[in-house]
Amino acid sequence: MPKGGPAPMEGGGAYNRHSSVQASGLLPAIDLLEEAAKAVPVDDDSTGVKPVVIADYGASAGRNSLLPMAVAIASLRDRVGAARPIAVVHTDLPGNDFSALFHVLESESQSYLATDSSVYASAVGRSFYGPVLPPRSVTLGWSSWAVQWLSRIPAPVPDHVQVAFSRDALTRAEFARQADSDWRCFLKERGRELRQGGRLVVLTMATDSTGHFGYEPLMDSMHAALLQLRDDGFIALEELARMVIPTVARTFSEFEGPFGQVGGTFDGLRLDSLEIFFAEDRIWTEYERSRNADAYGASWAAFSRASVFPTLAQALQSSGSSDRAARPRREA
Repeated sequence: MPKGGPAPMEGGGAYNRHSSVQASGLLPAIDLLEEAAKAVPVDDDSTGVKPVVIADYGASAGRNSLLPMAVAIASLRDRVGAARPIAVVHTDLPGNDFSALFHVLESESQSYLATDSSVYASAVGRSFYGPVLPPRSVTLGWSSWAVQWLSRIPAPVPDHVQVAFSRDALTRAEFARQADSDWRCFLKERGRELRQGGRLVVLTMATDSTGHFGYEPLMDSMHAALLQLRDDGFIALEELARMVIPTVARTFSEFEGPFGQVGGTFDGLRLDSLEIFFAEDRIWTEYERSRNADAYGASWAAFSRASVFPTLAQALQSSGSSDRAARPRREA
C-alpha cells in the first residue's frame, strides 16, 4: 500500500462552502488566540517597516481563517498602532487551492484585507511537518482542524475507512505511533519558527473521556457505501484497501506527552494550557431548526466530499484505471 499522506481539501471553493462544522467548531479557540495576541512581544520598531508575522498553519481555501486572523490583527493593532506592517502567511499542502484562498481574501467583505491597508497576505505551499518559515520569524501562530491529518498513512486499515473504528489493535497502534511522531515533528518545527516569546494556538480533533471523537455514524455510512461500490464492481478490492482517512483524534495525555505535563517544555515550547471541549455541530443545529432530513443528509454529504473525498479518490488515481464507467456492475 502506498505510504502517501492526505490530499488537500476539495478545490474550486467547495471546502469554503461546505465547512460550516469546522467554522463553528473553531469559535471557542478564538478567545485563546486573542489572549495570545495580547501577550506576544512586539519590539519597538523605529523604522516602521519591520512586520509582525502571523502564521496560519493549514489554511485550506481560507474562509475559516478570516475571523481568527481578524481577531489577532485587531489585538496586535491595539499594541503596535495603525501603520506597523502585519504579515499574514497562510500555509497548506502544495496542491491546495491557493487561488480560492486569495479570491476569498480579495473579495469577501469579512476579509481582514478589506479594513486594514497595512496587512500583507501571502501563502506557502509546504507541509507543516517540515520547515515552512525562517527560524525565529513568527510572532503568532494559529492552526485549526489540521494537525489531526497525519503526514503519511502508516498501514492499511483492514476493516474500516477510519482507524478509530477498526477492531485491529495492531493497526490502531501503528496510527497512534504515527500520530505521536507527527505531533512532535509539528511542535519541533513551530518551536524553530517562533520568535522568543511567540505563541501558538492549535485547535484539532480530540477524544472524550470514553475514547470517542464523534463522526461514527458518518464514518460507518461512508464505509458501507464503499463496500457496496466494491460489491457492485465499481471499485476494485485493492482500491478499497487503499481508501483510508488518515486522521487521528488524540487523547489529553497524547497531546501532553511531548511536554510531560501542562507547564512542561518541549523543543523550546512550553505548554501553557490544554483543554478538550465539545464543539458545536452546525449541521445538526440547522436540522433542529428546519427538520429537513434531506437537507441534513445533503449537508453531511457535501462536508464529506469537501474534506475527505480527495484523499479517498487517490486510491482510484493510483490504480492506473481512468475509465470508471467501464467497470462491470452487478445487477440488482
